[in-house]
Amino acid sequence: MKTPSAAALVASLPFIRGGSVAPPHPERLTVENLNPSVVAAAYAVRGPVLDRALELVKQLEEAPGSLPFDEVVQCNIGNPQSLGQVPLTFHREVLALTLHPGLLAEPDDAAQGATGLFESDVLARASAYTNSVPSMGAYTHSQGITHIRKEVASFIAERDGVPAASVDPEALFLTNGASEGVRMVMQTLLRRGPGFKDGVLVPIPQYPLYSATCTLLDGALVPYYLDESSGWGLDVEELKAQLATARAEGVTVRGLVVINPGNPTGQTLTEANMAEIVQWCASEGLVLLADEVYQENIWNRDRPFVSFRKVAVDLGMSAKAGEEVENGGAPHLELVSFHSVSKGFLGECGLRGGYFELFGIDEEVKAQLYKLASISLCSNTAGQVMTGLMVNPPKEGSPSHGRYETEKQAILSSLERRARKVAATLDGLPGIHCRPSDGALYAFPKIDLPDAYVKHAKAQGAQADGLYCLELLEQTGVVVVPGSGFGQAEGTWHFRTTFLPPEEKIDGVLARIAAFHTAFMGKWSQEAPAGEEL
Repeated sequence: MKTPSAAALVASLPFIRGGSVAPPHPERLTVENLNPSVVAAAYAVRGPVLDRALELVKQLEEAPGSLPFDEVVQCNIGNPQSLGQVPLTFHREVLALTLHPGLLAEPDDAAQGATGLFESDVLARASAYTNSVPSMGAYTHSQGITHIRKEVASFIAERDGVPAASVDPEALFLTNGASEGVRMVMQTLLRRGPGFKDGVLVPIPQYPLYSATCTLLDGALVPYYLDESSGWGLDVEELKAQLATARAEGVTVRGLVVINPGNPTGQTLTEANMAEIVQWCASEGLVLLADEVYQENIWNRDRPFVSFRKVAVDLGMSAKAGEEVENGGAPHLELVSFHSVSKGFLGECGLRGGYFELFGIDEEVKAQLYKLASISLCSNTAGQVMTGLMVNPPKEGSPSHGRYETEKQAILSSLERRARKVAATLDGLPGIHCRPSDGALYAFPKIDLPDAYVKHAKAQGAQADGLYCLELLEQTGVVVVPGSGFGQAEGTWHFRTTFLPPEEKIDGVLARIAAFHTAFMGKWSQEAPAGEEL
């Protein structure tokens, strides 16, 4: 029998459209025929301001001296190493050996060289990781390398002061940064199909990952407003009001996102406030999504980091779904906590490492998350190794401990000095109000933009804070993000900036901002320029 050609075989296949057979109709991809949720999704920290910044970078490369500045400074995103932060020695040495395990082989001459170049604890840690997988180039378990999940479990137990046996490595998923974990969890909560209007409570201001993900999943972002007047406090009464409003509008609210320390606001929550939130989520049947990626960056000594997991355990809640709770019947809480190697003092954004832990989540739900993880096969192994190094640094008494602590404290101390300097400088400018950051990598100052400028921006079809940030970029080369990209109370204007430029440059960056803003306020606080419609 003659075998049909590939063309004949393809031609014989029916094309199903709307339940009927139709001939193929090629259609060029356009924005109009793409998934509308993709088109509608927005991510402010890499939005129009950065697009223009990249054009200016190219202009400076091709025509040096053509702009009023000689360098574009990207303060739009928490990306420490892009602005000169140096990686930690221990972490990168271990990673290097795991990626080139031939250096660990014995009794090869190269191994003798490695033994001379690296401390014994570096060699031991690299061997532990390479012995945990067939190769760093091989797929791992979809939840992540078991050895590293055990390291994460030990870290959580030590951090929260709970028995090691109470943290189950099987409740942990290693992910490509915390963002991948957030997307996986929200994907299981939202978009259940026709007849459902699912939503998630998200803080305003928020990190735009959450708004973008809600849009992509056709979910409802239910806003709750942080109180700027009280240092971006989280009021449970505000949560109750927004939940009631959403339910009255037919939205099934399935979870609550809390970012602590805050992004973009930099606040940290008190333990008493966290206990209120935990009890409220449990009583309302909401999954608490605890974004805790900045837990190592705390500048306010009066508000040290406490995990939501610890608060839940202290309230007598159980990590096991359906397990009897202590303390006379505490309500059951469903909690997912996220952490990442991108933030803290590591700044390993490009290695894409992170994890999430399930607390009080049903095993069948975990199985569905495992299926999602399996579809992507696994997270990258280098990021998994960096996650292990983040949670299990060199211990006191080990050969690398002294250097590790010196490098760590140098980074954290410098970040704290820069955080305080940025807040103080911006707060001292006319029409800018900037509270000191408790933690994280950002300041989120409020700008009293003159009415004339707001009307000027509106006439151009622009958000006033977005236009302000573009003009700041054009005149100074400093890239910040308009507050409208994060959400803000009606009638207020903000921008988010990192304090990541190196210390030897931070004064110069702030001077650029100050000069621009002072001139800006001098111009726009007067009557409108000739021809400007008020």
